[in-house]
This record gives sequence, C-alpha cells and structure tokens, in this order.
Amino acid sequence: MNSEVLPVGLAQRARAFYSLTKPRVVSLIVFTAVIGMLLAAPGAVPLQILFAGTAGIALVAGAAAAINCLVEQKIDAVMQRTAWRPLARGELSAAQTLVFAGVLGGAGLWLLYQFVNALTLWLTLATFIGYAVVYTVILKPATPQNIVIGGASGAMPPVLGWAAVTGQVSAEATVLFLIIFAWTPPHFWALALYRTEEYARAGVPMLPVTHGKLYTRLQVLLYTLILFGVSLLPFAIGMSGIAYLIAAAVLGGIFVAYALRLYFAYSDRLARRTFRYSIAYLAALFTALLVDHYL
Repeated sequence: MNSEVLPVGLAQRARAFYSLTKPRVVSLIVFTAVIGMLLAAPGAVPLQILFAGTAGIALVAGAAAAINCLVEQKIDAVMQRTAWRPLARGELSAAQTLVFAGVLGGAGLWLLYQFVNALTLWLTLATFIGYAVVYTVILKPATPQNIVIGGASGAMPPVLGWAAVTGQVSAEATVLFLIIFAWTPPHFWALALYRTEEYARAGVPMLPVTHGKLYTRLQVLLYTLILFGVSLLPFAIGMSGIAYLIAAAVLGGIFVAYALRLYFAYSDRLARRTFRYSIAYLAALFTALLVDHYL
C-alpha cells in the first residue's frame, strides 16, 4: 500500500469517493429496504417517506462501507478482489475518508430524523454501528463466525424500510430479516471458498481458512437448507400467497442444488457460480414477494 496519497484529478477523486461506498452492495441494501417499504404499505408509500427513507438509508449504508474500507485498507491491499479500492491504492487518505463518511452518514441520519421517523433513525444508526464497528472492527478479525453474527446488520435493510412506513417492527418485518440473515452465510462462504488463499494471506479467519473447505461446504449446505425453510415463512404466516410460495420453492430448490453440488463435487468455478446465484436469488426472492403483494 502506498504511504502517501497519490495526486489524482478531480474526476478520479470523485470516482474514488464513490467507490468507497461500495455501490453494488449498497444497491442491494437499498433494493431490499424499498421492498420492505412497499410490503409494509397497504397502498402507495408516501413520497416523502419513499424518497427520504431511501436516500437516508443509502447514505448511511455508504458511510458504513467507507468506514469498512478504511479499517480494512491493509487487508484490501493484499487481496486480489479488493486491491483496486482507493484506500488500498493510496488514492485517498484516512482523514478524507473519515470526513466523507461523517458527512454522508450525518446527512442520511438527518434525512431520516427530519422526514421519516425516530425509530428508523435509531435502527439505521444501530445498523451502522453493527456493520462498521461490531462486524468490521471486532468480529471479522477475531472469529470465523464473523459472517453469521455480523449478518444481523446486513439483514436489517427491509426492517428499516418497514419501520419507515409503519413506525414499528412487526412479525412480517422480522421474517424479512430472518431471510437475509439465513442467506448471508452461504452467500459469503461460497465467496470465501474460492478466495481461501487470499483470506489466509491477509490473516482473516474466514471459515475455510480456520476449519477447511470440506467443513465450510457442509456449513453452506446446512445454512442453505435453513434458508429454504425460512424463505417459506412469508406464506406460512399469511404474509404472501401461492405465487410467492411457488417462486420461493423453485428459487430455493436451485440454491439447494448448488449447495449439494458444492459439497459433493467442489470446484472453484462452481463456488463462483454459487456466489453469483446467491445474489440473483435474493433479488428474485424479494421481487417475488413484491409481485405477490400486488396480485
């Protein structure tokens, strides 16, 4: 990693700040948060809640991602998939990142306080602390269960969306939380399986590093089976209808098939495909919930 900040042009600097927010990750966060809003609303979501809630959650999520990049810049520099990040390349300084994250997070929390409600503000702040501090600083370098425990923060976006509309957290919001919570381990461990050597080189105790690939593959399979069951809960509690049930069964069945193949006939290529499918799975599952909601 470069010890000094490299001189860069204004456009490159803007791109560097933008990449700090992990836009692809934040887009999935915002997507599930908006789905939470739409599912919570008996009719149309008030435009003020929709826009201010979405912007506020996105800004705070971007700030959390920037803090994650700051804390993990040395790890990022030795891993192939993250070596391009601006802090790892020396394009931004720690001070610049802290100011950027502070402004971004502060603006997001202000929007939630001013135009949404206090519950959403506090839940979003707790999610920020959970990801940027509890997961990034404490759990990730300390335990191979970092993804399981820290997954609680990643599972919060639909709850935030639900709270933005209703001002409370209901059983339905909890089910949405449980779906993403169960999804997180097989999603990230599929990635860790084909990046094991990189995590080992960086000194991150991911499960395949500490317990081996075979054990990790078993855990991916077990958590995928748990996810399959949890994904049926919306139908079980009357939150969704038969259309969602069919979609969840098909999508979950495909995920289980990937996990079975991963366990019995592992290859890095298959792990990559499983990781990519897991992202498509979550997006499709929440889309199915939304479509069923409006049928």
